[in-house]
Amino acid sequence: MPKDVWPMVHAERAALIDDLMHLDAARWEEPSLCDGWTVHDVVAHLIDSARTTRLSFVVGLIGARFDFDRLNARGVERERGASPQETLERLRQVASRKSIPPAPLDSRLVEEIVHGEDIRRPLGLTHSYPQEAVVRSLRLHTGTPASFGGAKELMTRVKLTAADADLSLGNGPEVNGSALSLLLAVSGRRVAPDELSGPGLAMLK
Repeated sequence: MPKDVWPMVHAERAALIDDLMHLDAARWEEPSLCDGWTVHDVVAHLIDSARTTRLSFVVGLIGARFDFDRLNARGVERERGASPQETLERLRQVASRKSIPPAPLDSRLVEEIVHGEDIRRPLGLTHSYPQEAVVRSLRLHTGTPASFGGAKELMTRVKLTAADADLSLGNGPEVNGSALSLLLAVSGRRVAPDELSGPGLAMLK
């Protein structure tokens, strides 16, 4: 039986806080894997995401004229502190929250894992994610339409096979790699050339 999502989400938030505690302030301003956002911006987004409820999401989206990018930008501006220490304290304050926008519960895992790597990879930090959390994230993301930030349509043109899990998704030329690398790739993130292989690789790029 699948585990409750919240303990996994809370564990990932705590692990990220531990990693961020040791960063020099200058490193918070390094570019993340999320285009146009620094590490500091991504942390602020995670705070905003942790605070978001179904009602606040709807109200915010209306206020942003149904522009998701504008909605996210406003959230970053609102939650980014005057210093990394202030932002980190805000992250601590929301780490145990169970709020969620109108989305599947497993979207909280996608948020923590993908944005966790947006932060860690440019900084040279490594983290071991629970396999179940990564697999559930990959299943959800590949079943979510592109209009909601997912990769469902891509799965009609490529087959993803996880080398470290009993998981194969989609139809088409195959791409092999770890479940984490596959998740990042279908989320539009850059991965190292040796992380993925197979005839379907060009389709992902």
